[in-house]
Amino acid sequence: MRSKFCAVVFSFAVLTSAFGATDKGGLFIEPFLSYENSDFEINYPSPIGDSEGDYKGAGIGARVGFHIYESLFIGGDARYSKYDYNDDDNSYDSDASGYTYGPVVGLQLPTDLSVRIWWNWVLGGNIDPDAGDDFDVKFEEGHGYRIGAGIMFKSLSFNLEFQDIVYDKTKLEQAGPFSNPGTFSDVELENKGYVFSVSFPYTL
Repeated sequence: MRSKFCAVVFSFAVLTSAFGATDKGGLFIEPFLSYENSDFEINYPSPIGDSEGDYKGAGIGARVGFHIYESLFIGGDARYSKYDYNDDDNSYDSDASGYTYGPVVGLQLPTDLSVRIWWNWVLGGNIDPDAGDDFDVKFEEGHGYRIGAGIMFKSLSFNLEFQDIVYDKTKLEQAGPFSNPGTFSDVELENKGYVFSVSFPYTL
């Protein structure tokens, strides 16, 4: 997947150079509002067992970086969200919060009405559901990726991303009558889902 994306980046850069893309560039900032809908799987140890569920909710974030010939952008992506968290197998429903961060690289047409695509590597993050029904857990050390596409008109962009993120570290803060059962590096939350966002890209 990464090799294909690199090939697309290279091809697009060659094409924009060949057709005389404008030489606008420089720093940019792109705040956004988002809504996420994701499904997850967790491989809890016995006696809890594996579980499945979903979480969805709204968030805020920003991408900050720089443009090259206005067609290629490179920067960082950070976001924070509030969720409705539902673990179906453990009847664990609660509010939750989460964040992620990592670099982003993307392409866009150097026109007022532009098509954009990008790749976001997630290097860190967590999901922290509130305690509920004698169960409290926190997922840390998130890593993975997002692939996004959008339609931009001047300083407004409508975007859709697919994400695949794994949280490698799990803290069980309460499980039934047991308080602080421990931290597990072999218990993972695997999350796949979609993020819709409206962003406001601005070149400084």
